Amino acid sequence: MCSLTRTLALLLGTLVWAPWRVLHGAPLAELSGDQDFQLFLHKNLEFTRKIKGDVAALQRVLCDTFQLCKEEELLLVQQNLGITQAPLERCHGRAFQPESCFSQIRDGLLTYHSSLAAVAELLPEHAGLVETLQLDTANLSSNIQQQMEDLGLTTVTYPTEDQSPLPTFPSSFHHQVGCFVILANFQRFLETAYRALRHLAHL
Repeated sequence: MCSLTRTLALLLGTLVWAPWRVLHGAPLAELSGDQDFQLFLHKNLEFTRKIKGDVAALQRVLCDTFQLCKEEELLLVQQNLGITQAPLERCHGRAFQPESCFSQIRDGLLTYHSSLAAVAELLPEHAGLVETLQLDTANLSSNIQQQMEDLGLTTVTYPTEDQSPLPTFPSSFHHQVGCFVILANFQRFLETAYRALRHLAHL
């Protein structure tokens, strides 16, 4: 494990200046070559793809049911709702750090797990899909936490004071838009998380 820690330290030193596109030369031989770690990455890439598909299915329901299809048409209402995107700045670009990235993915998944309660309230006829999505989201977060512990990676917990609880929607329309924003943010979050896992799988 000490050797792994040294390897990660070297990687983090390299990533201070290295942009995403040149990370393939990073000295991560032991971690990238670990079969259990590779299995974890590939299984959870598939898992993330499944979750993305379920989020997309709910987005189509909102589009078909409430004609909420284009985010740019809802920007003003979105700003008034104050729903923020779970941060993933540690998962891309110059700020990429494996330990911090895993921690942000884990924490963000838990945030969206809670946020999906608003979607369940709005779409009771699709409760089964929302419940499955919540379960998968919680399981993926748990998988990442377990893998961090197995690898001896430092668990980082980011403060949540900037992430306010779900707003009280003043009208049914605001509730609809709020759910649209939650799903759109979640989809972007998953896309970034997927790219991060895929990147580590190809180191």
